[in-house]
Amino acid sequence: MKKLIAFTLLTLIASFAHASNFHGYGIHYIHGEGDVRGIKLAYEYHPPDLIPDDWHGFNMYFESSINFWHFGDSGEYDQNLVLSMSPVFRYPVASIRNKPVHIEFGIGVALLEDTQFAGKNVSTHYQFEDRLGLVYELGKANVALRYIHYSNAGFKSPNPGLDFLSLSYSSRF
Repeated sequence: MKKLIAFTLLTLIASFAHASNFHGYGIHYIHGEGDVRGIKLAYEYHPPDLIPDDWHGFNMYFESSINFWHFGDSGEYDQNLVLSMSPVFRYPVASIRNKPVHIEFGIGVALLEDTQFAGKNVSTHYQFEDRLGLVYELGKANVALRYIHYSNAGFKSPNPGLDFLSLSYSSRF
């Protein structure tokens, strides 16, 4: 796990060194059932010309993140570290004050440090990270509200899943 974390951090640092409009970051406050709280720090890569222009605003980016989850009070609490990677798709559905609002969805992979968290046994360290959200663009930055679900897709029982709401701010640099 330590090697994977070190590799991920080195990849992020190397990517930041070659900053362009294709790179960005995201800071997410996440809140889950049973008073699970956390922070998700994400690196985003927005490759140019990945989706054809005639797809009417449909676009895609890749996100790598590290999540810090916390459950319980300061006397007895549980925490978990999660690494995830996901392709993310966006499609414009409206505009507010001449700024686009997108619907966003994606399915990626996640690696949980602990399979026992917040009173649940999720069975496997490897999980899928599903997301569905609304994103309001502010030029190079955006704010978003997302539903995020982690599950092992039934590969092993039990598979109760973990559900979160996320409020985030993202920006390109």
